[in-house]
Order: sequence, then structure tokens, then C-alpha cells
Amino acid sequence: MTEFTGVRQAEFDTMAGKHTEAAGRLEELARALHGELQSAGLDTAPAARLRQLAGRVTAQAEDLRRRQRLVHELQRQKVTFGRSTPAGSFLEMPDGLEAAQGLLDGTLAARAALKSADGDAAALPGLERYASRTGDAEFVKAFLGALGAAGVTRLPGSLADRVRDAKVHGDPERAARLSAEGAKALRMLAAALARGTDPKSPAYLGEAFLKDLVKEGRADHKAGDTTYSGYQAQALVWRAHDGKPPFSKKFMEVVGRDVIAYEYERRKDTWAASNDALGRALPFTGAQVPIVDLAGALGLGTALRPGPQMGGPGTAGRSSVVDDLFHAAKSSREASHALLDHTPAGSKETVLDYLLTTRWGASRYLGDYQPFNDLLVTATTGRDETSKALAAQLTKILSSEVSGAFGKDDSGNLEIKDRDLFDRYAPLRRPLGLALAANIDELSRLLLNHATFGEVAAKDMSYALALATSDDAAFEALVRAQTEHMRAALGAVPPVGLDASNAERLGFKASDVKGFDFNEDGRVDKSDIKQFLTDRTVAEAQPFSYIVEIRRQVLIAQGLDDKKADEALKSMVGNAIGLLPVPGARRVGELATGAFGDLISSGYDKLAGAAYDQIAEQVAQRMSEHGKGLDETYRTLADNRLAVERLAEQMLATAMLDKGLFDRRDMQNRMFTTGTPPTIKPFPEMSPQEYSDFLNWARSKGGTNDQLDRFKQTFHDTADVNSYLGLEVPSASKGGT
Repeated sequence: MTEFTGVRQAEFDTMAGKHTEAAGRLEELARALHGELQSAGLDTAPAARLRQLAGRVTAQAEDLRRRQRLVHELQRQKVTFGRSTPAGSFLEMPDGLEAAQGLLDGTLAARAALKSADGDAAALPGLERYASRTGDAEFVKAFLGALGAAGVTRLPGSLADRVRDAKVHGDPERAARLSAEGAKALRMLAAALARGTDPKSPAYLGEAFLKDLVKEGRADHKAGDTTYSGYQAQALVWRAHDGKPPFSKKFMEVVGRDVIAYEYERRKDTWAASNDALGRALPFTGAQVPIVDLAGALGLGTALRPGPQMGGPGTAGRSSVVDDLFHAAKSSREASHALLDHTPAGSKETVLDYLLTTRWGASRYLGDYQPFNDLLVTATTGRDETSKALAAQLTKILSSEVSGAFGKDDSGNLEIKDRDLFDRYAPLRRPLGLALAANIDELSRLLLNHATFGEVAAKDMSYALALATSDDAAFEALVRAQTEHMRAALGAVPPVGLDASNAERLGFKASDVKGFDFNEDGRVDKSDIKQFLTDRTVAEAQPFSYIVEIRRQVLIAQGLDDKKADEALKSMVGNAIGLLPVPGARRVGELATGAFGDLISSGYDKLAGAAYDQIAEQVAQRMSEHGKGLDETYRTLADNRLAVERLAEQMLATAMLDKGLFDRRDMQNRMFTTGTPPTIKPFPEMSPQEYSDFLNWARSKGGTNDQLDRFKQTFHDTADVNSYLGLEVPSASKGGT
């Protein structure tokens, strides 16, 4: 809360003048004293000290003059008011200079906004001058405090009405200008509103302001001859939001949840009627129409949205009030959780369940899927428990909804029996795939340990993957995630030579040694590591098989060639995803061969603890910096199975090298090495022949053939997919994509 000091204007002016006069006299006296002392050959230090004092008084005088100007301006603009006391009349002046400036600018900005809301066309450019001030808490408090919830609602309504008027009167230039100016004003208002409704911000106006927004949102307003709800106008502010700063959890709890409840209350009877037998039979009545925002109600399309719009302002489609809310919530995981992880009083379904089932037809009506998809990605891809719970809920709901779309064709492969049902949920493939990729470890637990992911069992996961992997980007995300999961699993393998005496120095516990020492000789040797790698390889092959086989079945079900190559996955191999050892804090240092040289220490260890997809992104970026990837011949791989097998081969070879299974003396005079003693060339710099030589050497020296054979056997076993999806695929048809 800003503190205020009472000042009497006349005395304040006198004080400022006297300080300025004193500063000048001190400076003059310092110059005179310096000259006298210098002429007499005496020490000039007293004059220097006097000059320092003059400087301090000058700075104080400048501060007082700035405050004096602000006092005059605050009084002239009637921002502060006098108060009479027995000691005289005082003006309230904020103690801080910045607070005073914020009070002045925020009040003037609010007045410009209110004038604009009243139809004053000249006021909007004046508001634009303050766009850079929304990061100032004092400005935001003064701005929103003077504007009020009513002003926040009236301004977008007035802007939309003026754009409509220009369009109705056939003035596209005026419409474009008003649209551009209005979009800037709405973005400024959105940034201020996000700060002013966040309890963590010094600009927070309190819960009463949030409740006023709800009151205004539910009230009816008018723009010309159009009556609209306040939420339809406020939605234009949410859609203009650029995410900086994000809207808060509190905003979504108070305003956001009420927006969703408000739409349901206003639409539930109409939606119910549209779904009964008569509604489905009559033309145009079966649609589940949402409440559109004010731009949609006035036929403005994307006018008043910041940034370039395809086809110019107002030419694209409409958005619903709820979709605009999703746009505002997507920038913050806390906000997205507050909106989706909530069960309204008296309801048995969460908001997420409601949006995916009861309301999903309204999302399909406008086809504006991007805000909801982005919101789902924000809410379900975190590593916290709420994100995981929402990802599990998303998986279970979509699996239940879409499972009826699939069946078995005459050949025993997957078939899409109900194309309309499949297409109904197809827009959610990408967020579902990203949610599953972020929780890739849960997939392994389902398959290997018969665990559950929330209420999701392996069969549920199968149908969810059938939907998700039909999207190329979602499939790539899942394979990338499983690639990193396998790399992490291989990275957990201890180095050759680990024992109780050096375990702590190498980042392990002495008690860990027993778990790694399969032959029980008290020391981790090569045979132990090979066994460990074999076990890990088999465990990681099963999720790979599951993902790729379901992808293959979905392609068949969509009528595509089951040998269709997936360019995204081949590109992953070409860019050498999977070539580097897993980064992590447990570097094996002295006992590793060191064959990677500088490649290991060039930043990868900093990624310790990062999510699988972050690691993949970083590795891909580092490898692509070298230009073309290695081994161009691998870009012509025939199908996804061969691509995944190549990834496995790369990871096994590098894991063995990293853990000390290869003798560096055996690398002498190999084409894939450089320097003395020899080190492995950076993979991106290898030619196809050099890389092939490395793999051949790894097979002969480290015994990777055994592990790779076990990987292939498990990878080509599709019995789980057949069982969960009810298929009967002959073993002869295995392979392909």
C-alpha cells in the first residue's frame, strides 16, 4: 500500500526554491575557496569537501523540483485533493517519486480509456502513450482503480462497436485503423489486468475487484442496438493477452471458473434440445452453439486481435468467450491447473471432463481448437503431480470416447468402423500425444509392471495411442520421448571397475554395488555391465514396439500403405538423436574410457535432471549446428522399425563406450578416431564410412550383437497390441512402419 505525505503547496514551493538557491551559493563558494587556497599554496581539500556538499544539495534540489512539478501537475489534473486541518490546507503526495508518477500517469491513462469508452475517438491515441507503463505496479493500481471493473468491460465494447460502425458504413480504412489502435489498447489492458488480479503482484487490487469483474461479466450491456454480456466484451481483453505477465491462479479461480459456469447456465437447455431426437432431425438445430465473444457477435472476426491476421482484420472466423479464456490461461501452468483441475459444487465431473464431453460439441462448432489445445499442453506436460493427474484424466476420457471408433478388419488388422467418431476427437491428437510423451515413464510401467496411470490401464492406453499416433507430430514426440527414456535407462548402468571402495567418489552408494554385481565377485566387471545392458535393452524395446506397432495399425486403418515411411522419424536418425550418452550428474570420470574427449564436457552435463524432451531438443540442436547430419544413407531407411532399430544400435554402442567396455588401445589406426591418444571423432563430423566403421568395431569389441538381437526380438513382438486392441495380425505381416 502506498504511503502518502501531506504537503502545503506554498511552503513546498518555497522549500524547493530555497534548496535550489542554496545549492548555487554553495557551488559558488566552493569555487571561490578553491581559488583562494590555490593562490596561497594551501591544501585545497576543504574546497573539495564543500563542492561535494554542494553536489548533494544540488541533487536534493533537483529531486524537490521534480516533486514540485508533480505536485503542480497532480493538482492541475485533480488527481490529488486538498485536506483542511487546523494546521492549514494540505495536498496528499505519495512519499515515493515513482509512486507519484504512477499515480499521475495511471489516472490520466484511465481517463483516456473512459473517454474512449464513451465514444471519444481522439482519446485512444492518448491511452497508447502509456502502453509501456503496465510493468509499474503504482501505475497499474491507479489505472485499474480509476477505470474500475465497469470500465474494463465498457472499453472493449465501445472499441468493437466503433469498428463495426466503420464496416457498416463501408469505410475499410477507418475500420483497419480502429482495429489496430483498439488491439493495442486491449493488449495494454490485458497486461494491466493480469498484474492487478494477481495476489503475488504488488499491483494486486484485492478480491473485491475480481468479484466486480464477475458482476460486470454477468451483466447485460449495449453496443449500438446489440445487447451483450460483459463477459463477451471482457473476452476480447483475454484474447489480446500475450502471456506477459500470465494471468494468475486466483483470476482463474474467481473469474475463469465463473465464465465456464455462466456459459453452461445460459446454454444448457439449448444444448440439451439440440441433442434430442427432434433437434438432430431438424436442420440447423442440432448444432451446439457456444457463446461467442463480442467480436463474433458483431461479425468482426479477428478484428481487435493484436498481430497480423490472415486476410486482414475481421476476415477470419469467430471465437467463443470460453476459447478466449483458454487463450489467457495457457500461459501459466498454475492458471491452467486452476481452471481444469476443479470439480464445481454439486457436480460429479471435473471441468476437464466437462470440456471434453458435455461441451466438446461447442468447441467443434467454431473449430477454434488452438486455445484449448495449447491449454491442455500447458496443463498436462509438467512434472508435478497435478499435471500428471490431468494427463491421466485426459488419456482416460479420450480413450473411453474414441474406443468405439475402432474394430478389426477381415485381415485381422485395425479398422476405423466409425469415421465420424474418430474425426470428432481428431483435433485433440497433438495435445494427447504430448501429454503421453511427457509421461513416457508411465507407459513403461503400464506395460512392464501392469501398473495403472491414474485410472488408465494398458487397454485404455492402447486406444489413446491409436488416436494420438495418427498425428505425425504426436507420433514423433512419443518416439523422441521413448528414445530419451532408453538413453536414461542405459545411462544408469555403472562403469567398469565400480566397487565399494570407489562407489561414493563415482556418485554411487556402496550398497549399490551389490545390485550391479551379477556374478558376485565384489566388483562390477564387463560381464556384469553386459547383463545389465541386456536387461535394460529388453525393457526399453517393449514400449518402442508398442508405440510403433499401434502407429502402423492406425496407418493401415486409415487406408495407408503399411510400409509407409515416416519422414520425421527418419530425420531424427539422420540428425543423430540417440548418438550421445545420456547426460547426467553421475559422470563416470576416471573409470570411463574418456574416448569421447571434449564431446562429453561441452555442456551436456548441465542438462542433468532435465525432462526427456528437453534433452532431445538440446541434443538435436547441438548436432544440427554442424550442418548436415552424419550418415546420409540412413535417411533412406525403408520404415519406422528400421529407424528405431538404428537408434537402439547407436545408443547401445555409445553406452558401452561410455561405461568402459571398450579398450582404448583397440582404437589405434581406426578411421573413426582422431589424435593421440585416440579419441572418437564428434559424430556429426563422421562420414558414413567412418560411422559404419565405428559400429562394426563396437559389435566386434563390445558384443553389441547380443543386446541388439534381444532388442529386435522384443521390438518385433506385437502380441500386447493385438491383445489390447482385439486384433489378429498374422506374424508374417510384422514389420513395416
